[in-house]
Amino acid sequence: MQRFISMVLLAALLAVTSVGCSPRSNSADVKADAKLNIVATIFPQYDFTRAIVGDKANLTMLISPGASIHSFDPSPADILKISNADVFIYIGGESDAWVDRVLSSMDTSKIKVLRLLDYVKPVEEETVEGMEPEAEEKTGGDSKAQEEEEPEYDEHVWTSPENAITLINAISGCLCERDSVNADFYKNNAEYYTGELKKVDEEIASIIKNARHKKIVVADRFPFRYFVDGYGLEYCAAFSGCSDQTDASAATIKYLVDTVKKDKIPYVFYAELSNQNVAKAVSEQTGAGMLLLNSCHNVTKSEFEAGVTYLSLMKQNAENLRKGLG
Repeated sequence: MQRFISMVLLAALLAVTSVGCSPRSNSADVKADAKLNIVATIFPQYDFTRAIVGDKANLTMLISPGASIHSFDPSPADILKISNADVFIYIGGESDAWVDRVLSSMDTSKIKVLRLLDYVKPVEEETVEGMEPEAEEKTGGDSKAQEEEEPEYDEHVWTSPENAITLINAISGCLCERDSVNADFYKNNAEYYTGELKKVDEEIASIIKNARHKKIVVADRFPFRYFVDGYGLEYCAAFSGCSDQTDASAATIKYLVDTVKKDKIPYVFYAELSNQNVAKAVSEQTGAGMLLLNSCHNVTKSEFEAGVTYLSLMKQNAENLRKGLG
């Protein structure tokens, strides 16, 4: 905490003393030769924004490709990027707890802050049967205090293509408001991208409707709640969506193995950037194959440099679901 406070104070001082780095005024009109400075925290909203703005804005993804989202600790350079932004876009869930602390340390009157969790209906996080409990749940504690805690919402809202379309439209509306000069360009790009997403959404819905199996076994963390809810899939998983755990207990692995055998599940899924240890254990004990189900939370450095998109990753998901669900 001491390190964090020091970084915030340093960044605030640098932001005040920097010359020529302050964001433009909070106006809808932007000069023809000016570009918006946009900072997005993670890959989904970065990619949505990239598809909308093209080369008409300066866009930064704050959390590097391949980095852990849940353990992110902003550096003074990161905080400066936010303070110099015209538009700052983040999700607003548990992994973004640091954002409120950073924003409270700076003058945000000239920054359009877009919290995407406000634009969709969030659902509470859940621990389903067989799932490895979180560490704090194992230790017990004051049950009355736990009951009085506010509910924690699942932050992985973008995993549903329907939600993604809503988020893209929210981003487009915000950018059109801040940069009326390029508003038509932004709107047209947003319409094209959402149109392509609707095609993928329809394809996935058709695959699941005609599938032999309606249950997926995710032998990994599970950031797919909005995805399965949107398509009416059943699921079981090793860990919750925001878990950093990589090793499951014998009881959790046994539950997944028993489920695969009982329901004759042909493939188990694992998430991106995973060590795949649990999926491999379940596969070895059941003979089930392994397939990637991408939540698009982050991508590898090579994928990022190759220009992968949320759309291309969802197309890959469609093909893996076609195979995995029979």
